[in-house]
Amino acid sequence: MQQIGIEAANTPTTTTIKNESSRRSLYCLLSIISVSLVFILSYSFSPSSSSILNHSRKQKIQIQIQSLVSKSKPTLPSIAYVITGSNGENDRIFRLLKSIYHPKNQYLLHLDLTASQPQREQLVNFLQSDPVFNSLQNVNVVGNPDFSNPKGSSSISSILHTASLLLRFSSDWDWFINLSSSDYPLIPQDDLLHILSFVPKDLNFLNHSSYIGWKEAWRMKKIIVDQGLFLTENGDIFYATQKRELPNAYRLFTGSASAILSRKLVEHCILGAENLPRTVLMYLSNTPSSPANYFQTVVCNSREFSKTVVNHNLRWQWHSSLNGSDNANELSEMINSGAIFGTGFILDESVLDHIDQEVLKRRPGRILPGGWCLGDYHSFNDPCMVKGSVDIVRPGPGSTRLEKLLVRLLSSRTFQSEQCIVE
Repeated sequence: MQQIGIEAANTPTTTTIKNESSRRSLYCLLSIISVSLVFILSYSFSPSSSSILNHSRKQKIQIQIQSLVSKSKPTLPSIAYVITGSNGENDRIFRLLKSIYHPKNQYLLHLDLTASQPQREQLVNFLQSDPVFNSLQNVNVVGNPDFSNPKGSSSISSILHTASLLLRFSSDWDWFINLSSSDYPLIPQDDLLHILSFVPKDLNFLNHSSYIGWKEAWRMKKIIVDQGLFLTENGDIFYATQKRELPNAYRLFTGSASAILSRKLVEHCILGAENLPRTVLMYLSNTPSSPANYFQTVVCNSREFSKTVVNHNLRWQWHSSLNGSDNANELSEMINSGAIFGTGFILDESVLDHIDQEVLKRRPGRILPGGWCLGDYHSFNDPCMVKGSVDIVRPGPGSTRLEKLLVRLLSSRTFQSEQCIVE
């Protein structure tokens, strides 16, 4: 099993810079960090290894919702997943991997710097000892990790680095999904791949809004130094006392850090064939909570991608309630929503057990069953140890739920009226 290394980054506490005499040093440091970040990301993925997109395309995408009960059989898409975890979360990562596994997809497991190297080695040993993962070779582990700090900008660097690694492994995948150990699927992969096979592959699913409100003063204008970008040990986030004006060359958009991104958009941001992704990255490299702003700003300021965005990330935010009846009601609402992932399952193992049993039909410790699994489901061995065609899927009720959600989101009235609206 291949073990991949990327640059390291680190973890935060908060410090305030009050010494006015340090302004000049601060601005020099900010410039160095911004330029270094762009250089590192440019180096991590060479334009020569993938075709550069034609960014002069001005044609607007006309979305036509096809019947998902069509007799035709479109090609199944492939999804590139990154699963990120921290210290002590190996078991959660294993469980999440098995619950979303399909041979057509690519997977990258990333333990951040809070985890020890033996924990990363445990991930590799687990993959090598599993006959399914070891034979199909579509799961890799980041061997030299970085720290993804959601309060800073190092998480953007982490996302782009892992996405560039997935492009190195294979450029055949169609969508990129970044998951954490607190996420869990709400539909089987057979259902997801079946429905996405009818969806245009350049669509991007991410919540976005141009309304910044209180974030303008508290986030967008503040200046920070995220040491996770350039240190190999845990470091602080430094807040400068100075503030800066909002950029006038493009408009800032905000939203959720969770998204489903097309391969075209990922290549656009990593290859940097245009100035916009680099310019936005340099600005947000010194901005708090950057992951919720980067892709939204790039997409909505691009002629090529502004008409490909769907204002929904297909996620459900789970609210851990202590009241059993409230949990049961939210669980039913979450499953029926059509979302493909729930997020926020921190201590709710019983909820995950229910999803496994009732929604995914996955037995404890086994890989998610699908049309490609030909073994006996009632035997002691995992049925997926007997591999069939990876292009055969068995859609279930989850495909119907997702279909209803996408039909609502992609209807001409809803779809176009919520794309990159300036408020």
